[in-house]
Amino acid sequence: MKPAPRLVYLIDDDADVRDALVLLLRTMGFAPRPFAGVQSFLDRPDPRQDGCLVIDIRMPGTSGLQLLERMAKEAGGMPTVMITGHGDVAACRRAFKAGAVDFLTKPIDEQVLLEAVEAAFAELDQRNRTEAARAGRDARLAKLTQREREILDLVAEGLSTKEIARALDVSPRTVETHRANIAEKIGAGSVAEMVRFALEG
Repeated sequence: MKPAPRLVYLIDDDADVRDALVLLLRTMGFAPRPFAGVQSFLDRPDPRQDGCLVIDIRMPGTSGLQLLERMAKEAGGMPTVMITGHGDVAACRRAFKAGAVDFLTKPIDEQVLLEAVEAAFAELDQRNRTEAARAGRDARLAKLTQREREILDLVAEGLSTKEIARALDVSPRTVETHRANIAEKIGAGSVAEMVRFALEG
């Protein structure tokens, strides 16, 4: 199966720069999607498609920096590489504070751009892995009954079967049955794995 194209959303109001970067990104094996401004990017027909952003910091209307700061406040913002024609230290600081992966000055060196975009995709891959792991954990947790969740929490606190039985006013055998069910539902092969699962929440 062919791997999904690695989309790079490129936003720059300078058509010559945009065309040059599209060509460069394509030769590097990426799938560039060029936009002349922030609004046309926001109005794109496929807003849910994953990718990274390469965006000019200063443009008419909404600037690249404003877009980055806006996305930083929202869940699921894209890893972003900022580009600028001016090495403005204050803007650079604002960009990094808003979560930019890198800050490049024009004219852009090919190798530096490649490394910055690769770093952005590494961040995206890590984020996707974390989200997938969280979704998997939530799905396993949803299988537990309320009583099983209580027992899982008490196991994580370090209580023994007898201590849990006393705390919940049930027999140790009942606790053991619940623990076995918990282990099966969450895929824990040991008490340590059960504790780790509980603490990851």
